[in-house]
Amino acid sequence: MQTQRLLEMANQIGDFFQSYPDPVEARKDIANHLKKFWALSMREQIIAHVEAQQGAGLHAIVGEAIKEHRAALAS
Repeated sequence: MQTQRLLEMANQIGDFFQSYPDPVEARKDIANHLKKFWALSMREQIIAHVEAQQGAGLHAIVGEAIKEHRAALAS
């Protein structure tokens, strides 16, 4: 899948969870959503993007969620 499409999808997820009053919970739930609904190959691709491009194109909360929960997302 094209990275740009993954970024768009991840940002849509971030838009939903952005409204959570607790940002720690929001980041956890973003990661849980990615783990539950994205294929491992998609998660690996977005992790690689965050590492190589410092998450360029992602909402801050999404990039932070991926960084914080990288180990869980990579398996």
